[in-house]
Formats: sequence, structure tokens, C-alpha cells
Amino acid sequence: MDLDFTEDELHRYSRHILLKEVGAIGQARLRQARVLVVGAGGLGSPLALYLAAAGVGTIGLVDHDHLELSNLQRQVAHSTARIGQHKTDSAAEALRGLNPEVRLELHTRRMDRAAAEELIPQYDVICDGTDNFPTRFLLGDACHLLGKPLVSAAVLRFEGQLSVFRAHEGAPHPCHRCLNPEMPPEGLVPTCSQAGVLGAVVGVMGTLQATEVLKVILGIGEDMSGRLLLWDALDARFRTVKLRRDPACALCGEHASIHDLSAHGP
Repeated sequence: MDLDFTEDELHRYSRHILLKEVGAIGQARLRQARVLVVGAGGLGSPLALYLAAAGVGTIGLVDHDHLELSNLQRQVAHSTARIGQHKTDSAAEALRGLNPEVRLELHTRRMDRAAAEELIPQYDVICDGTDNFPTRFLLGDACHLLGKPLVSAAVLRFEGQLSVFRAHEGAPHPCHRCLNPEMPPEGLVPTCSQAGVLGAVVGVMGTLQATEVLKVILGIGEDMSGRLLLWDALDARFRTVKLRRDPACALCGEHASIHDLSAHGP
């Protein structure tokens, strides 16, 4: 492991290096890490900003959308001047301004089956910052089948949830289908564009995602695998629910029936 830091790096990351749980070795691990952030919007903005600030060596950004005015209420990596740009390009400008030492890999495309099969194997940790169930299920299935840890968060109105899925490591870790075996019927769960969301709630959950990613890379503390964090901002209440591996799960169970991504379409 390369522990040769420049003077600028030692100064930039000094507060990390002071932590005995991180130190120079941990900072070197962060510099070597490759993290894929899927979604450069509300969750992806604070997530990517804190990963860049922490010195994660390579950050991949996946998003096919253009920046709109309505995004700026919560998508804090962007700016009014960049409306109309691809979100990947806009976010990259913010990340480079924060930490030019971080390498950025921009994937301005939709996260479909082909993208999942191509991109996920290239990274160490995958982050779900998306806002729709088809992509969430695709990422959950793909990360399990391709053997990558998934850090997932979701928000709606005043509530957020967070977990880490690494069932590919075996029991007792559950997968995302142990929590939600099937996608809910279309229209049953409203989107943020339909029901609204408090911008600061998205910021908190994206920051919590970043914390979990750093813990996974550094191998410190206890990550959220096997647990689901629920936050109700109106009541200022956090609650943690135990997630158990389901022996009958179609993805990670004893007689799993999902062995590839063909069910997710082209």
C-alpha cells in the first residue's frame, strides 16, 4: 500500500489521519478505493461531495438526466448557472472544485441491465441514489450477483431509510429482496415529484450513505448490513429495524431462482 502522501494531502486529510481508526493506512485505502454513485441528484449530491472531500480516489457518477430548476431545492452539488447541463457534468464541476485530486469517471447514461453488467464490476462499492423501484431492484440484484456491497438510501416527504446489502458474503447478511421480495405495483408508492420531499431530509440521508461507504472501505465500526435505519424528520426520531436473511429469498435463499439479470429487460 502506497503511504507516500504529498504535503498538500497530509494537510487536506489531517483530521482523518488524526483518527486512530483511520490514520495514514486508512487514508491510503480511501485513495485506492473506487466507488460508483448511481444518481447525481438529491442523494447523490451530498454523497459524492463527502466522498470527494474524504479523498476517495475514484468516483464514478451515473446519471442520464439534465439539470432542471426544480432540482436545486435539494440537489446541492449543482448550481443555477449549470441548469441544462448533464447532471454528471454539473456534479463533476462541483467535485473538482472541492477536491481536484479525486479522479472522476462520468457515465452519462441510464442505469439499465447493460450498464449494470459493464460498470458494477469496475468498482469496489456501489451506492444507490436513485428514485425509482425498477432501478433499485436492478442494482440490488446486480450487486448481489456480481459480488459487490451496495449502500442504499431512500427518501419521501419527511422520511428516510438506509441499509447496506452484502448478502454475497453469505449468511447472516440479507439481500435487498429479503426486505422487499418484489417491486410494488406501479403507482402504489408515490415518487418525490408526486408527493414532495423536504430538501434537508435528502441531505441527511445522502450524508449517512457517505458515512456507511467510508466505513465499508476502511473496515471500521459496524455497517448497516442486517439492519434498516428509519428516520422521521418531523418527530426527530431514528429507529433501527433488524433485517434477517430469508431462507426462501429468490435472490439469496437456499433455493434461489434469480441467477442473472435477464428479468430486468434490455
